[in-house]
Amino acid sequence: MALHFLVEDAAEVAEGDVVVLTGAEAHHAATVRRVRVGEQVTVGDGRGLWAEGVVEAAAPREVSVRVTTRREVPARTPRLVLVQALAKGDRDELAVQAATELGVDAIVPWQAARSVSRWDAAKAEKGRTRWAGIVREAAKQAHRAWIPEVETVASTAQIAARAAASVVLVLEPTASERLSDRVRALPPTGDAEILLVVGPEGGIDPREIAEFTAAGAFPVRLGESVLRTSTAGPAALAAVEVCLGRW
Repeated sequence: MALHFLVEDAAEVAEGDVVVLTGAEAHHAATVRRVRVGEQVTVGDGRGLWAEGVVEAAAPREVSVRVTTRREVPARTPRLVLVQALAKGDRDELAVQAATELGVDAIVPWQAARSVSRWDAAKAEKGRTRWAGIVREAAKQAHRAWIPEVETVASTAQIAARAAASVVLVLEPTASERLSDRVRALPPTGDAEILLVVGPEGGIDPREIAEFTAAGAFPVRLGESVLRTSTAGPAALAAVEVCLGRW
């Protein structure tokens, strides 16, 4: 499979044009991945553009690609959104990386009641930027035409409020309903988005479960095992992809 690279300002590129990789992307292409003149590669802007081309020049500071074909990949519907509780260590980041590779469309950092990690005002933007960097690299590695959006850190009340317009599925090992049953019961046209809410290491506080349920969310379980916060989201996402017929 051809190597894939990102150029954020390439939205208007046409067949026959030359796309130029610069900065860190050029260094990654020429020095790390060692692309060579004449090699077939793909280029995207992370917002639906997908172009195939041939490398015409390769240097650590600049790589030129002549576009041979281009197309626009439409955004998927319904959107799949991972609401990932902040977790200690790198467990939340592992979840974000895997979910991006598996096809998530957006990610919401969640400051849950039992989150050991806390993002105050000073850490919130730094944390979001770090997650966005992880998402960008994972999307590129997975050859995705769309880079998932990383939203600002949200509270429990903010997540619950989205149940008015979206399907909110709260992963809870003790729930009576299975995730797959709930997803398969959704109308064929679907809602604009499906949110998968994953708690922190200590699980979701019962008061948060009650708040979500009162707002119209659905507590669901994945199976008999209790998964870590780093694996629950990606596992749930994969199950939803199958239920929606995408896999």
